[in-house]
Amino acid sequence: MSSPTIQDPLPGKGAGLPLRLASILVLLVAIPLVLGGGWLVALGGSAYYVITGVVLLVNAVLLWRSCKWAYPLFAAVILGTMVWAIGEAGIDFWRLAPRGDVLVPLGIVLLLPWVVRAHAAGRAPMRWPLVVALVAAVGTLACSLTADRVSINGSLPGAPGAVDLADGISPEDWTAYGRTNAGLRFSPLTQISPDNVSNLKVAWTFRTGDLPALGKADPVESTFEVTPIKVGNLVYLCSAHQIAFALDAATGKQVWKFDPKLVDDNSFQHLTCRGLSYHENVANALDTTGKPAPAECAKRVILPTNDGRVIALDALTGKLCHSFGANGTIDLNKQINLVRGGFYEVTSPPVVTRNMIIVNGAVIDNYSTNEPSGVVRGYDVYTGRLVWAWDSGARDENRIPGPNETYTRNSPNSWITASADEKLGLVYIPMGVSSPDIFGGNRSALNERYATSLVALDIATGKRVWNYQTVHHDLWDMDVPSQPTLADIQTAHGIVPAIYAPAKTGNIFVLDRRTGKPIVPAPERAVLQGGAPGEWLSKTQPFSELTLRPAENLTDANMWGATMFDQMACRIMFKRLRYDGPFTPPSLQGTLVFPGNLGMFEWGGISIDPRRQIAVANPMNIPFVSRLIPRGPGNPAQPNNAHPAGTETGVQPMYGSPYGVELNAFLSPLGLPCMQPPWGYVTGIDLKTNKVIWKHRVGTTRDNGVPLPLRIGVPMLGGTITTAGGVSFLTATQDNFIRGFDVTTGKMLWESRLPAGGQSTPMTYAVNGKQFVVTAAGGHGSFGTKIGDYIIAYALPDQKTAH
Repeated sequence: MSSPTIQDPLPGKGAGLPLRLASILVLLVAIPLVLGGGWLVALGGSAYYVITGVVLLVNAVLLWRSCKWAYPLFAAVILGTMVWAIGEAGIDFWRLAPRGDVLVPLGIVLLLPWVVRAHAAGRAPMRWPLVVALVAAVGTLACSLTADRVSINGSLPGAPGAVDLADGISPEDWTAYGRTNAGLRFSPLTQISPDNVSNLKVAWTFRTGDLPALGKADPVESTFEVTPIKVGNLVYLCSAHQIAFALDAATGKQVWKFDPKLVDDNSFQHLTCRGLSYHENVANALDTTGKPAPAECAKRVILPTNDGRVIALDALTGKLCHSFGANGTIDLNKQINLVRGGFYEVTSPPVVTRNMIIVNGAVIDNYSTNEPSGVVRGYDVYTGRLVWAWDSGARDENRIPGPNETYTRNSPNSWITASADEKLGLVYIPMGVSSPDIFGGNRSALNERYATSLVALDIATGKRVWNYQTVHHDLWDMDVPSQPTLADIQTAHGIVPAIYAPAKTGNIFVLDRRTGKPIVPAPERAVLQGGAPGEWLSKTQPFSELTLRPAENLTDANMWGATMFDQMACRIMFKRLRYDGPFTPPSLQGTLVFPGNLGMFEWGGISIDPRRQIAVANPMNIPFVSRLIPRGPGNPAQPNNAHPAGTETGVQPMYGSPYGVELNAFLSPLGLPCMQPPWGYVTGIDLKTNKVIWKHRVGTTRDNGVPLPLRIGVPMLGGTITTAGGVSFLTATQDNFIRGFDVTTGKMLWESRLPAGGQSTPMTYAVNGKQFVVTAAGGHGSFGTKIGDYIIAYALPDQKTAH
């Protein structure tokens, strides 16, 4: 009798349910990689995904058949992915993680005991290669946590210390948006230092009671972006609906309140008030006609409103200054031919000089080619009399229209606070572009000449002294977005009065503020051509040698995602868009705009310590996508009676041009930026050498849909301030925190949780030697942060020393 023989089981026979489930999991990973990876290869992208998908398909079959070689093959996938990922991303945790965050957990699943035991007899898996691969992958990720590839470590020159700014302002005060009209965002106070900033505690909290009614009366772009000012014993601020408050600087108690009864609706493109302005009579003060200044309102605050008014209030009582304008109010809507409320808005505090108020305003973006004028006007600070006008799109720039005339329709506007040098008699206007932003084929030469420029005007007359264009024929919404900063800088030719103009492009243009000539070279370079039908392009653009713009163009390797799947999706989207570096023109295909419409710099600007000749900045990296939409059904050439969108993203009609446009941040299917992090960082710049000395990512994922406070570097709206004590403060990040940094090294020294979003720029002042740091925490509608109505002051507990 012959002995029975033992035969191998049939394929899959003896494989238990856990092994079958594991093979299905591998299959579910493989299929989208094959399909998406094949699409990516067809677009000219990385072949990694399709190759990995095919190998995983084979691996799924081997697992189903209980083949012992399934595990070594999966180990090969892990090791191959690790080599590929390091080659693309280097040893950086945030860039490596999405390349392995599906495969590594899946490998761990395969090693679970009940999966291993489910293999058929005689086909026990070779586990050790997979164990080795997983240990190597996890070890590499752990190692990457100890290194930050994007950080730059260094120390800025000079040391913190007291400084006399000789600006006529008490060191304890913060009298203008940027503390003074120079826009330094620098305080000479030294009580708070790197040694004690960690001891800061909440000193007082004030709530305005003014919360936006999003989706009802108010637009999506409702924000609380105010930077308060402080003079003497009072702090002044305005809320989203431009309600003005005066608070006791020591206690935060309300002293007075003024409600302008703003007329707004949800079609407004913005609902915000970034601040108030202040003016105080000097001895024997004269108005612009040479008459003695009125006795009333010897100290006054100037309140701008989004419905086109400028209001003068007694700084001590909050009462209207009746001798100013018409019963305390200037109507800015006169002679700009305003068709609909919200098309012209004053969102930022005007510059106030010895006897002038220089007022500019935001004009709606991308709605049509027939919008209100972006005229800049100078008014007598005492009487509200119009003294001069500068209309950037007019043939005669300074002509004031007659009674039945209007300023030039659709002339380029300036929407952020200007700077002024009263010794030189100049005010510096940061300019935007005429609407629409994204198509310029039918712009006039007059509308082009000062668009996206820095323009110096004579304070007394409004006559242009010089201008410098930062982008030629701007099609990317690259406005000069922030208040320029004035500082006297040591150069090879001695000390030069400079002006620093941060641009959305990431360039910082450094000019002699007397002449507008570059101090730091900004050579013209050839840029991409080939615009949409009907468009033309500038052949060159200026590129400043002081820049925070990335040195290299983006590739699909720079794309990111929370998982390998949405990273692959971002790569596919990237490859489908038109992108060939900076100034890639808008297209029907869809163009990747990087830096995006928010810019690397926004309205927060930079802060400068003039004694140390250093700057602190907080740029961000968020690409946008613009896609031109030809006229046709659903995209009429002229407006109907519908209200505009009330937002700066989504589909914008651009009536009067051949196209509408769809504008959005470049996001993954999960709603995260497609570009790899960091999306925001702080950086220290040596202004003598124009070099970045330190750079660190800032902000966490805590308030961005991920409950863990992962310090990834997040987008920001708002800017830094810097102190002679050697600490810089920042509130602008998309997570709800205020933070303090060592100015010398950039090291974060302190952070405090905010009750709402902090999309604002803080300020600092002192009362009887005690230093306070104050910030608004009220959120930002389209930025997605928590809405609130908080003003919060921080101070060192029970400490009073001389500044």
